[in-house]
Amino acid sequence: MFKSILLFCSIGAITLMGCNNKRGPNISGITVQLEVQRFEKDFFNIDTNQLDNSLLRIAEKYPNFYFEFRDKVVGLADLDSLKRNDIIKKFIRDYNAIYDSTTKFDKEIEPAANSIKKSLQYVKYYFPKYELPKKLITFIGPIDAFAYGVIGGSGEIITQDALCVGLQLHLGSDAGIYKSDMGQQLYPDYISRKFSTDYIASNCIKNIIDDIYPFVQTDNTLLDLLIDHGKRMYLLDLFMPFEKEEIKIGYTASQLNAVKENEGFIWNYISENNLLYEKDYLRIRSFVTDGPMTSEFGMGSPGFISLFVGKQIVNAYMDKFPDTQLEELLNLDAKTILASSKYRPK
Repeated sequence: MFKSILLFCSIGAITLMGCNNKRGPNISGITVQLEVQRFEKDFFNIDTNQLDNSLLRIAEKYPNFYFEFRDKVVGLADLDSLKRNDIIKKFIRDYNAIYDSTTKFDKEIEPAANSIKKSLQYVKYYFPKYELPKKLITFIGPIDAFAYGVIGGSGEIITQDALCVGLQLHLGSDAGIYKSDMGQQLYPDYISRKFSTDYIASNCIKNIIDDIYPFVQTDNTLLDLLIDHGKRMYLLDLFMPFEKEEIKIGYTASQLNAVKENEGFIWNYISENNLLYEKDYLRIRSFVTDGPMTSEFGMGSPGFISLFVGKQIVNAYMDKFPDTQLEELLNLDAKTILASSKYRPK
């Protein structure tokens, strides 16, 4: 069990324990073009009595995203046009109330877009050859349209030229649809508490990281996954040095404090139970996936504890070898990083 910790510790105390307080590079000279497009406003205001013509105009305005939305997000790729149109009409009727609730988001999309744009400047600084998305497209998809990324799922997706934000999963953690029986089955509180607009930017940048550094599914040990997740969190810190740590890692403030207080205990448990080189996913799943807690550590611990442990190991390595180029870091194997990091938390 985790140590008992005070839940009313000051924000200042939490901030001082942050792992990424280093001043970032000067990105002021890096220009990023990011056009914000509100797909849901166009889509939910089409004339359903002239659906074919209306959808044609939508497709012309959103030449790449519309077909991604229709075929993959809504899941209509294998249907003929008549069935497809019937489902689109029904979708607009069924989700019109959600669309109405997102019309108040205008003032919240702008800061999210600004954060993303700033993050893309960092992406371009560290990965100058990476082709940045040119658009930020908001949309409303089915409530179960949840995209699984390597270090967390969300309503955000990345397409050929755009970052796309599923507003149906940003209505606020207390939204009635998440508290309904269906909503709780899909998204228990430990997931839906992150369904606010505060998480839009970090979700989008996690998709960028997955694009830069694709996950390779091999016969992974727990150590392999810890280091993989740690590399991604290290990049996220580089790309978003201005973002709150709990937003990036997805823990509550008390959970973040708890893992920092118990870092040595967590590492000792993993090491002493011979889990580092364990390949049986059933034995290591609770460490590397989201959940209300990590069952081995009990109440107060977060799920996805691999994000914290992995980041700490990669940070320790980079502290010892600060001249390591990012491409080199991403290509280093897990055993080398752990051994060279001399990671031994107390």
